[in-house]
Amino acid sequence: MTMTPDEPLGTIEEAVLAEAAAVLEDQVAPEQVASMDVLDSPRRLLLVHAHPDDETIGNGATMARHAATGAHVTLVTCTLGEEGEVLVPELAHLAADRDDTLGQHRVGELATAMEALGVTDHRFLGGAGRWRDSGMMGLVSNDRADCFWQADLDEAATELVRVVREIRPQVLVTYDPDGGYGHPDHIQAHRVAMRAAELAADPAHGDGDPWQVAKVYWNAIPESVLRTVLRGLRASGDQTSFGGIDPDGPLPSFAVADDLVTTSVDGAEYLGAKLAAMRAYPTQMALDGPFFAMSDDAGSAMWGVEHYRLVAGERGAGPGQLESDLFDGLD
Repeated sequence: MTMTPDEPLGTIEEAVLAEAAAVLEDQVAPEQVASMDVLDSPRRLLLVHAHPDDETIGNGATMARHAATGAHVTLVTCTLGEEGEVLVPELAHLAADRDDTLGQHRVGELATAMEALGVTDHRFLGGAGRWRDSGMMGLVSNDRADCFWQADLDEAATELVRVVREIRPQVLVTYDPDGGYGHPDHIQAHRVAMRAAELAADPAHGDGDPWQVAKVYWNAIPESVLRTVLRGLRASGDQTSFGGIDPDGPLPSFAVADDLVTTSVDGAEYLGAKLAAMRAYPTQMALDGPFFAMSDDAGSAMWGVEHYRLVAGERGAGPGQLESDLFDGLD
């Protein structure tokens, strides 16, 4: 499917959902999901992300795969993404330094993306707008009293504990301690997720029955995968993506040594759904950008297979082997 940035946003949304429907036609029927109690699902996955679109970029194929095969997938987003850049000229007025209504708009983008992925349970930490997007590290927006970077850790974690004890996930996914690339909200999301996993298991903390998350994962991009993707981009004539990094030179900090990666989830079957969900965020992603123009092989390597680092729980694969599923060893 090809779309251009000047198409009406309503047309883009309709195209996104049509494309996703074609990919997810065999998923669990929506009415069946709606009638199913969360705890009736034997597999329950919780993902904690900072802003709308982060979940799709990092975990969209994993989310679509698990939702389509009957797992209960819950997304908790920590902010509305109010400080994000606006890539659609006619929506430039939404920006934080103008109308400051981008957050409300991104709520709609998130809803469309989740429909594209087949995910029906998506929430905002503490309710929509409880904490504001902090902006990139070092900006004055980091100092706002209501921004997520300034949130009290245990207060924010307790909000997430309520979700953990409600849905009782076996698996939790979030960022590494640096938040992938150092964004303050990503770092804080990591801290909140890890603290919530600890507090949820503590019978002395808060209300509800304690729950021990069996496996905790951090998102990971293996060095070898990033180099392969960069080589594909450079060979195609793209010399600027990822800051023009040399495929054979030093890599940015978000690249993870291959031997630290424990899990590789092949979601190639759901790549179409992931790309459709990415297109649901036109304010954040250029629809004619290089990632959507990648060759099939490069696109599949970058977007269709998602990698993780198991940091708590028992590995479900033998020595020297990668897990192929987040629930490996739990079934």
